[in-house]
Amino acid sequence: MSGLGTIANAVAIICGALAGIVLRRGLPEKWQQTIMQGVALCIVVIGLQMAFKTANIVIVVVSLVIGSIIGEYFDIEGNLQKFGSWIASKVYHGKDGSFAAQLARGFISSTLIFCIGAMAVVGALQDGLKQDPTILYAKATLDGIISVILTANLGIGVAFSAVSVFIYQGCLTLLAAFLQTVMTEAVLNEITACGGVLITAIGINMLKILEIRISNQLPAIFIACLLAYIFI
Repeated sequence: MSGLGTIANAVAIICGALAGIVLRRGLPEKWQQTIMQGVALCIVVIGLQMAFKTANIVIVVVSLVIGSIIGEYFDIEGNLQKFGSWIASKVYHGKDGSFAAQLARGFISSTLIFCIGAMAVVGALQDGLKQDPTILYAKATLDGIISVILTANLGIGVAFSAVSVFIYQGCLTLLAAFLQTVMTEAVLNEITACGGVLITAIGINMLKILEIRISNQLPAIFIACLLAYIFI
């Protein structure tokens, strides 16, 4: 049955997030800060490893420029903040704006980390074409562990990324027959590289070096896919 890998992945993220909440409450604030810095450094390294997969850095640069223009025009960051505030008002009554911002930050950061990369795409395609969820089961294990750490540092917003993973990988699985011809290795490498730059930005934000509006750069991933398909 197709889709079992995606279901397992979403459940693993939720379970990991719940464990992360327990861990967060049991750690002193000083420990949380040090652990967050260590996680942020690892995220920067992961992002850089992904970014180096590009075969044409021009595609990544142009994608980020065009994607940023689109994102700023539609104010994706602001709209996601409003969405976070709406969720907070429904689920966590009485929480202030800073909680909503943290909720949105955890959701966006974890969604990028869990959805960008070869395992998500290749695993979903294999699940759809061959009914073989092996890759997604392995990804579910990794994502579950990562969600524990992310939730301990970024909060419960990480749990909501399970919805993103379910929709994203589920759509890839359903459309596997069509996407197999589009998602060539070259295209996948450019998508991964562009996503890697954004994941690196997540680590930079967590380290508080800069405040990068990552959400407004999200369209760059789709632009990278389009440009890579046309020019490679």
